[in-house]
Amino acid sequence: MSGPGPTAGWLEGREHVLPVRIYYEDTDFTGIVYHANYLRYFERGRSDFLRVVGVNHTDLAEQNAAFAVTRMIIDYRRSARVDDALLVRTLYDRMKGPRLYIRQRILRGEELICEAEVEAACIDGQGRARRPPPGLAEAVGPLLAP
Repeated sequence: MSGPGPTAGWLEGREHVLPVRIYYEDTDFTGIVYHANYLRYFERGRSDFLRVVGVNHTDLAEQNAAFAVTRMIIDYRRSARVDDALLVRTLYDRMKGPRLYIRQRILRGEELICEAEVEAACIDGQGRARRPPPGLAEAVGPLLAP
C-alpha cells in the first residue's frame, strides 16, 4: 500500500511554505525546541523551495554544483514546543555571482518563532565558488525580489 509522499511545501507568491511538526526528539530537557534544530528546519525550507521550483540536489551534484552557507544571522523570538505545527517561510531575494541571499521565518500560526538572513555560495566539488547552473538561475530568477 502506498500513500502520499512527504510534502515539499508550496509557493504563495514568491514565498515557499513548508509545514513542520515538532516531535519529542526536537526538544531539549526543558521541553522546548533545541536552538540548533531551527537550522535544520531552515535548511529543509531552502532545499524544498528549490525542489518545488524543479531543482534538486542530485541534479546539482551532476552539474558539479552545491551550496554552502557562508553567513547566517538568526533571531530567536519565541519557543516552540512538542506537537507545535510550524510553517517555515522562505524567500530567495537575490543572486549575485555565486551568492544567493535568502530570508526565512518560522511561524506558529501568525506568531513569529524565529527568523534568519542567509547567504549561501554556489560551489563546485572542490569547494571553489562558481556561478549557479543555468537551470537554477532560470527556475529561481522569476521568484527573486524585483
